[in-house]
Amino acid sequence: QVQVVESGGGLVQAGGSLRLSCAASGSIFSINVMGWYRQAPGKQRELVAAITSGGSTNYADSVKGRFTISRDNDKNTVYLQMNSLKPEDTAVYYCNFEAKYGMDYWGKGTLVTVSS
Repeated sequence: QVQVVESGGGLVQAGGSLRLSCAASGSIFSINVMGWYRQAPGKQRELVAAITSGGSTNYADSVKGRFTISRDNDKNTVYLQMNSLKPEDTAVYYCNFEAKYGMDYWGKGTLVTVSS
């Protein structure tokens, strides 16, 4: 059984910062890609950032230069440092782990609210 738990969401004023964390525990093997997605009310879930096992990163255009994704392979943990937050960043943020054998794991989400 694999558990994926996000933390670090909350309410912040525009221009502020938050750091999200997400850890996977249990029988999970060789995580290839760790990613963060978000879903705002009335919108589809979208990719925010992803990082491969080799450290290559990919960001949505809307967060480039403001968000930084990182990972700790020993702890099966992925982080998302979010700076210069904007009201349009308000969403539920989900982490995702793509592991060996095509296994795909999602967290339940953490709410980020940015007030103007």
